[in-house]
Formats: sequence, C-alpha cells, structure tokens
Amino acid sequence: MNIEELIDTLARDVAARPRASAWRTLPWAVAGGALIALLLAVVALHVHPALGQEALQPMFWVREGYCALLGVLGCVLLGSLGRPGARPGAALAGIPAAVLLMWALALTSLVKSPAAARGALILGSTAAACPLLITLLASPIFVALTWALRGRAPTQLRLTGTALGFAAGALGALVYTVHCPELAAPFLAVWYLLGMLIPAAVGGWAGPRLLRW
Repeated sequence: MNIEELIDTLARDVAARPRASAWRTLPWAVAGGALIALLLAVVALHVHPALGQEALQPMFWVREGYCALLGVLGCVLLGSLGRPGARPGAALAGIPAAVLLMWALALTSLVKSPAAARGALILGSTAAACPLLITLLASPIFVALTWALRGRAPTQLRLTGTALGFAAGALGALVYTVHCPELAAPFLAVWYLLGMLIPAAVGGWAGPRLLRW
C-alpha cells in the first residue's frame, strides 16, 4: 500500500464514524433554533391575523411546502457535508430544482396576469422588509446549526458554511410565514429566496472561521 492509498483509507474510516452522531445532533439543533425563531416571530413580529383564512388557500400550502422542502434539503446537504471527505449528494441538485419550480410557477402567474398587476405580484406590500426579517429569524437557527457542526470535522468549510446558512434561511423563512401576508408566487420566488441567500452568503464567508477544526 502506497502513501496515497493509506490516506484514502484513513479518510474513509474517519468519515464513517461521525455520521450517526451528526444526524442525532442536527434535529435537536433545528428544533431548538426554530423554537427560538418562532418565539421571536410571535413576540416581536406577531402572528398574521388572517393566517387561519390564508390556510384555506392553495398558495398558502405551496409557500409552506416550498420553505419546508428547501429547509429539509439544506439540512440533508449539511448532514452530508458535516463529515470529513463527504460528498454533497443529491440534495445539492434538489435545492436549485425546487427554486426553479417556484420560478416557473412565478413566471406562469406573471404571464397570466394583466401587465398593470405584475409589479404588485412581485413587490407585494412587504418586499423591503421580507428578506431582512427572514435573516433575523434565521439567526438563532444559524447559531444552533453552527453548534451542531462544531466537532464534526467537515473538510469543505466554505461549502458547508453556505449550506448551513441556506438551511437556516429556509427554516427561518418557514417560521416567517406565521407573520407574512404574501402568497403570490413571484413574491416568494424573489424575496423569500433573497432572504434565504443572505444567511447562505454569511455562512459561506464565515464557514472557514466558524467550522475550522
């Protein structure tokens, strides 16, 4: 056995051990961070008074499913990357696929709407606040996920940090829906995605510092 084969063997052995531990820790981190985010949303932002009525509309569940799916995919990607030598897996392709589906729905909505109404579909009434509030609610989830990844010895620190921030942003967006009045697909495609990408960018920048081992 030469040196390269020995290194590959050791890397594979190390990658196999932390996997179960990472998958045990991540759900607790997600639950704890999301609970704090929900309390923050209820206390500081307040629950949207028409939330119950909105739940009867199909787009309400599209919005919830979109955020939940991206959050799950982000966490799956994070669980894979949180092991030394691990590969991203199918979740890395699933995230852009889900985003493209929302963009397709948004484009369809815009094409079917009168030209005069398209601006309102994109901007809604909360475009300026939405990404920042999602980022705010993602913060406790970001911290919790960072704690869960500490000691997991990831090797792709920038990509892992980006996945961490994106997962936190998607879950923060899901929590934000208790306050948000927007249901239009173009709004979700632009401003919700931006709210997820801000923590992802922060995670990509800070990942090499926060996850270093």
